[in-house]
Amino acid sequence: MDISQASYRVGVDVGGTFTDAAVFDDTAGSIRYAKVPSTPADPARAVLEVLERLGVDLGEVRRFIHGVTIGTNAVLEGRGAEVWMLTTTGFRDVLEIARTNRTVLYDITARKPPPLVPRGRTLEIDERMSWDGEILRPLDLDQARAAVGSLPAGAAVAVCFLHSYANPDHERAVASLARQGRNGEAPRAGFVTASNEVLPEFREYERFNTTALNAYIGPLIDGYLGRLQAAVAERGYRGSVFIMTSNGGVATAERARRLPVATVLSGPAGGVAAAADLGGRLDIPNLITCDMGGTSTDVCLIEDLVVPLTNEQFVGPYANRTPQTEINAVGAGGGSIAWMDAGDILMVGPRSAGADPGPACYGQGGREPTVTDANLVLHRLKPGARLAGRIALDEDLARRALRTLGLESLTDEAAAEGVVRIAVARMVSAIKQISVAKGYDPRDFTLVAYGGAGPMHGAFIAEELEIERVLVPTGPGNFAALGSLISDVKQDFVRTRTLLPRRLASFAEIADEFDRLEEEARRSLEAEGVAPEDFSSRRALGMRYLGQSWEIDVEVPPEMATVEALEAAFHDTHERRFGHRNDGETEVVSFRLTGVGREARPAFGAWDVVGDVAGARIETRAVFFADRFLDTPVLDRSRLPARAVLAGPAIVEEDGATTVVPPDWRFRVLESGDLLMERGDA
Repeated sequence: MDISQASYRVGVDVGGTFTDAAVFDDTAGSIRYAKVPSTPADPARAVLEVLERLGVDLGEVRRFIHGVTIGTNAVLEGRGAEVWMLTTTGFRDVLEIARTNRTVLYDITARKPPPLVPRGRTLEIDERMSWDGEILRPLDLDQARAAVGSLPAGAAVAVCFLHSYANPDHERAVASLARQGRNGEAPRAGFVTASNEVLPEFREYERFNTTALNAYIGPLIDGYLGRLQAAVAERGYRGSVFIMTSNGGVATAERARRLPVATVLSGPAGGVAAAADLGGRLDIPNLITCDMGGTSTDVCLIEDLVVPLTNEQFVGPYANRTPQTEINAVGAGGGSIAWMDAGDILMVGPRSAGADPGPACYGQGGREPTVTDANLVLHRLKPGARLAGRIALDEDLARRALRTLGLESLTDEAAAEGVVRIAVARMVSAIKQISVAKGYDPRDFTLVAYGGAGPMHGAFIAEELEIERVLVPTGPGNFAALGSLISDVKQDFVRTRTLLPRRLASFAEIADEFDRLEEEARRSLEAEGVAPEDFSSRRALGMRYLGQSWEIDVEVPPEMATVEALEAAFHDTHERRFGHRNDGETEVVSFRLTGVGREARPAFGAWDVVGDVAGARIETRAVFFADRFLDTPVLDRSRLPARAVLAGPAIVEEDGATTVVPPDWRFRVLESGDLLMERGDA
């Protein structure tokens, strides 16, 4: 069979606790989901297992997309490679010095995190570029060969020279030396990355550190993706493996193996992409996403269906300046552990039980109480239910774990409700940071609750924020996998160039620079299989007031044609972000372009379940709400008919997730099958 005639598209998302998959059948217009426990020691095992559970012949799959968290976890857990850096003479301490700002302002004992590459593993090479790309000192090739020859065999190497964004010739020459062996010998370096390949823009610390991150996780990601590509090919898959990237798009596995730092928000970005697509289909343009999994909760604010991007994020304590979906993460997931601090105050997270051993109720050796254990004691999760088809939830083990907190004055249910409330408070705080702190009123948005645990807590989060509506998509436990399945190919390009708009003869000079970047983007995406007619681009300029140190990104739409329009857009963007504007002269410092290869969206059909709500009832269960048990109908979501309406309390169960509808809330099933919960008479 010609792969272009294959019927299926498959998306897989590897989380800290579960690995999720979604498969869309283009012929039938149907979608199916699967979920298995993650295998942290070897994530590929869970990926292959979940593909088997989907029951799809990989020979009939035309597109396979994979979301990964391997790189992020490696950084957070300190499991990356030992990185060596080759740099310009006199600049071996760039990572050591870092930035002078302090993240903990009033703690005089606070220390900066250790650099990814200590100065003892930083080798200097004589060369020097000017800020505009002029060669001030030629590259000392003998010194470069000696530095490369002194590297340990198989080393991970970051090549970071001063001002290589303006002229990368010296970096390219040294990276080439590191990738080659001499006199028939194997190359000294195992994984080599140069800063001009990773982040070709000014600011040495950010560029050096992002490149070091790429080298730190490079061998791990490169090896994993290589093994995965071989495994799916062995099982009959004949297409390219695509990887979800942090900017909300996808890249070929070959690009991800070279630039793994662009995948650090791979999984969460998939969920945000799916939420934006859902908002467009339902005509709900303003959304706050809440992706609560087993380890963390990731939140994002979408205004007018525009997914926000940033290049000012961190992975743990380390700066990562590749373009990323603007997501705020908090260590509050279903597996987050409840504990008592030194002042006997109940806390939840950020430590998680993860997939191994998992919450106490999993019966896999966990002893500490988690949010999942609390929900089981409250009967919001069904005692004895099986997660991912294999993990039976043991209520007795959950109660024993909660009692280790030492809250003798409280019943098990009161302690469990306290755990849930604190977890909710942490998620509410994360949402306030992306909404209230940036001038947005969360009451103007609809909360989208997904992930395995999101629908269980969505209404409680919304109550705290006075949000009136909560949207629970179909297949919420596999929503990030669905997002990867529908995402476009994307690649970001940046060029540092300083311009003073008011002193330009016309806007054409800016347009010409973008045209050159766009041509580069076209060639790169065509090499990844994007047809010319599917290519499009988005343009932005890094701008600031003359004399400022830091810039903000200003969108440049196709219709913009004058310097005056550009400056007006900058003033508006600056005022929206910082609350003020002035008439001072502006400066352009960088050009940013995102190349997009459009992927045809799946044609999702209408929800075709007929009947009445009574036909979906599984049982009536006593569920704990607000200090007491209430008799609560438990419904099978797959049997709920479109347009069905029901007042809370209610529990809606499905494979991969449970939706909790508290008292004073109601829900209705939309024509699409998605659930819309509303407060009271909203």
